[in-house]
Amino acid sequence: MKRWLLLVAAVLALALPLRAVAAPEPIKIGFIFSYSGSDDETGKEADAAMAAYMAQHGDTVAGRKVVILRRDDTGLAPEVAKRLATELVIQDHVDVLAGTILTPNAIAVAQVSTQSHVPFLIVNAGSAGIPAKNPYTVRFGFTNAQLTQPLAQWMVRNGIKSAYALYANYGAGVETTTLFANAFAAAGGTMLGEIGMPMNSNDFSAYIQRVKDAHPQALFVFHNGSGGINLMKACGHADLTKAGITVVTVPEVVRPNDLATVGDAVLGNISALDYAPSHDSAMNRAFVQAFQKAHGGERLPSFDAIAAYDVINAVYRVATAQNGVMDPDKTIATLRGMSFESPRGPFKIDPQTREPIENVYIRRVERSGGVLSYREIATFPMVKVPVEQQ
Repeated sequence: MKRWLLLVAAVLALALPLRAVAAPEPIKIGFIFSYSGSDDETGKEADAAMAAYMAQHGDTVAGRKVVILRRDDTGLAPEVAKRLATELVIQDHVDVLAGTILTPNAIAVAQVSTQSHVPFLIVNAGSAGIPAKNPYTVRFGFTNAQLTQPLAQWMVRNGIKSAYALYANYGAGVETTTLFANAFAAAGGTMLGEIGMPMNSNDFSAYIQRVKDAHPQALFVFHNGSGGINLMKACGHADLTKAGITVVTVPEVVRPNDLATVGDAVLGNISALDYAPSHDSAMNRAFVQAFQKAHGGERLPSFDAIAAYDVINAVYRVATAQNGVMDPDKTIATLRGMSFESPRGPFKIDPQTREPIENVYIRRVERSGGVLSYREIATFPMVKVPVEQQ
């Protein structure tokens, strides 16, 4: 009996300290994105992509649970994004900031990241120079220049040597069109004109008639949201194909889930981007399946969704490399030069610039089995952000 009592006491002595040990704090990701306004569906896509990754890999890494603190920037609102980032850093003590759709919001969050030394992983914001000015910021999407150069080069190589541009007249539209025009000229093409259209334009007929009168071989378009959809419908009604004009875009003006809405008007359109849900790889097919299960429907993932998926992948890799200790400087050091296979293809972070190095795909809208989709017709492998746009 005495031996038994001594054994029980020994077991209890060992157990009590174990019970007193607290569970490790979770890894907190402050995810700032648009969950309301015109981009509310994009927020749902990002959530589904992150949920897909965690369904595949679990919600714990290096012994710590991963928690995503979602915040709604409400759309184009840099002051809101900056306030949310500040609250996430000061009040919630997040280990990583991530997200954003629009460049002004990304710049605002990057400034908080720089001041607080909390790493910021950009999902989408294509303007140049954001990581260069903010040492704790890493981009996981693409830059506008990274897409326009391959598109311009592909066009000239395929005999398209004259173009006209229609673009939404705001920061990103002006920058992207300028980048395309410069890249097209450098490749040997000629711009016959360009028009910056008010963001709230609803009638595009006069603009398109000016394009037809100039007789270009291609029309470069930059627009987004419902304005982009309506512009592409107008291009279809004007029957630009019969006039020998190919519509080209950077990035896609009509997202994969909106192709059916536009219909045959978008057939034959050419775009350059780093991802299409039709990308032919086993990893991408598994991702699309997991995404749709998480989203609860047949919706296809966008380029925002795949960047959100890869951001979570990077956080897991950083946590593993540090055995769960999320030191900010070691996190950035680990991200520099990080490479992995993504559903979009091979992906790497440039160790010098913290910009993405990735495949850029030239895609054409085609109908297969009665369904419109983007089909990859050419690949520019592992494209870096041009030096002048870093």
